[in-house]
Amino acid sequence: MKDLDLYSFVYRAVLTEEALDRSGRRRKNHFGTEEARATQKSLSYEFLDSDLLAEAQRMSVVYAAIHAFENAVRQMVTKAMAEANGETWWEKVPERIRKTSKTRMEEDAKFRWHGARGATEINYCDFSDLSSIIVTNWAVFDDLLGNMEWAKATLNTLEKSRNIVMHGGSLAKEDVERIGMNIRDWIRQAG
Repeated sequence: MKDLDLYSFVYRAVLTEEALDRSGRRRKNHFGTEEARATQKSLSYEFLDSDLLAEAQRMSVVYAAIHAFENAVRQMVTKAMAEANGETWWEKVPERIRKTSKTRMEEDAKFRWHGARGATEINYCDFSDLSSIIVTNWAVFDDLLGNMEWAKATLNTLEKSRNIVMHGGSLAKEDVERIGMNIRDWIRQAG
């Protein structure tokens, strides 16, 4: 009898969750249809070419994956470097990257009316800079990534696809699949 009570309880909970979702419940970190429509209206979608929009929407799925991955690598680099070097970890970053990031932050600060890339220097690094930080500080990342050449090659391959998507290009199905494979491999290795 207790198994039946448990089953009934769980089943009612599942039905409740589904009913809440159907009624328009908003979940944390969920960008839903309502928000998409409002954003599209703000962006004047109705004036844009429908074929170009369709291709852009296809690439937006790829963009979302690359965006999340790139920022996950930023977080990994920040965490590993801070654990190894403390609060002054940024001083271990190559000077060229530090200078470029500082210049970009200063430039962003001039335009207070516009949102900034982020609150810390690493948000102002190029994707390729993340690889440079890892390679320059390989002792910090050796246990985590295991093989420097693999890490460099993976980030380099992803950067090629990233740059195409970020600059308005479209990727072939094979390129999209390669992105997925590389992201999956990286996450399996680095966690």
